[in-house]
Amino acid sequence: MKLDLQRFYQACNPSPLNMGNTEERKYYIDFSSVRGGNIIRELGRTVTRLSPDKPTCQLFTGHIGCGKSTELQQLKADLEQQGFHVVYFESSQVLEMADVDVTDIMLAIARQVSDSLEAVQIKLKPGYFVNLFREIGDILQTPVEISDVEFSVGIAKITSKTKDSPKLRGQLRQYLEPRTNGILEAINQEMLAPAIEKLKAKGKKGLVVIIDNLDRLDNSVKSVGSRLPEYLFVDRGEQLNQLHCHVVYTVPLFLIFSNALGRLTNRFGRDPKVLPMVPVQLRQGDECKEGMALLQQMVLARAFPAVHPVQRMNLISEVFDSLETLERLCRVSGGHARNLLTLLLSCLERDDPPLSRDCIEGVIRQRRNELSLAITEDEWEWLREVAQQKSLRGEERYQTLVRDMFVFEYRDEDGSWFDINPILREAKEFQL
Repeated sequence: MKLDLQRFYQACNPSPLNMGNTEERKYYIDFSSVRGGNIIRELGRTVTRLSPDKPTCQLFTGHIGCGKSTELQQLKADLEQQGFHVVYFESSQVLEMADVDVTDIMLAIARQVSDSLEAVQIKLKPGYFVNLFREIGDILQTPVEISDVEFSVGIAKITSKTKDSPKLRGQLRQYLEPRTNGILEAINQEMLAPAIEKLKAKGKKGLVVIIDNLDRLDNSVKSVGSRLPEYLFVDRGEQLNQLHCHVVYTVPLFLIFSNALGRLTNRFGRDPKVLPMVPVQLRQGDECKEGMALLQQMVLARAFPAVHPVQRMNLISEVFDSLETLERLCRVSGGHARNLLTLLLSCLERDDPPLSRDCIEGVIRQRRNELSLAITEDEWEWLREVAQQKSLRGEERYQTLVRDMFVFEYRDEDGSWFDINPILREAKEFQL
């Protein structure tokens, strides 16, 4: 089979897969067998098996770029197949991630839910929000008149007006903050309750809201002394946990390594689900053959999506000069999905397939040099300790090493373990 180079190039774009798209579904690889469990199935079972009629609130996290958004798209598709109405949105598209408060998240949820419901001909009567929006319009000097057919439009006017203006956000927040509980109650009583009732009348089992990209929240310190993620999910987590529908929030991985983890778990009644890397080697240092095989399939599926996985291995020569070159690319990615696709795309920008070992090594050197420039001598010493001990302790070390993808987290039967990003292992600074 001949490789379609243009389609392959486009397929290597390191963005989340839309699992509702038949073509993009062909690129999906199930890594659950090497990630220590099927996290997405666990999230789905909590909704469908444990509490189908009782609201649930779950937290989901992992390294940025490890595949969380694709997995959440899979969760959306699974839940829709089982009869739920699912609202999925990326918070980074509607919120200013460096400056977010609880009311911002609530209004964003209200907007996305109402917009999604209007698309299936379910219209909501705003009630409480009529006067609220009118007064907000006065503050923003933007008239916001809403009717039962323009509820989402009214919220959109507010959020779009304030997203790029810290001054307006501050004015709006000062007005909304004392009314947070009232807004929450109005969302529950005037939106979610009638929406679920009407959805069930249409044969749906319930409503699920998935808020992606909140793991990208800025880690700045708020005036109250807490970092932004801790402020939202711990200090104000009780309010985020009170929406009367099924909710899945993505949260920064930082919270898992902070002293706030115990309080976070208490706020939401369950531990956050963590999506780890795909292992390229085992804790003891031996190669993880299953992980490597799945990563190879991830690459080859982008080249030959319609071909059976077994048969794809016979087509490696269409994409690489040897199996060893493909293995080298997968191994050096560290099992980080976006890393792997980014490296592959960089190779395709340099040369046409079959990609040579020299091309791959050139891209690896460039990426290694870029990462190494940001690492101090103290941090190199930390990396040597991680590589030797396979563990990582301390909030400061997490902030530096994990956030900047110098270190990856993996899972096995014995729990979490850590290792240095493989692309840094060959850096001369690491060998010192």
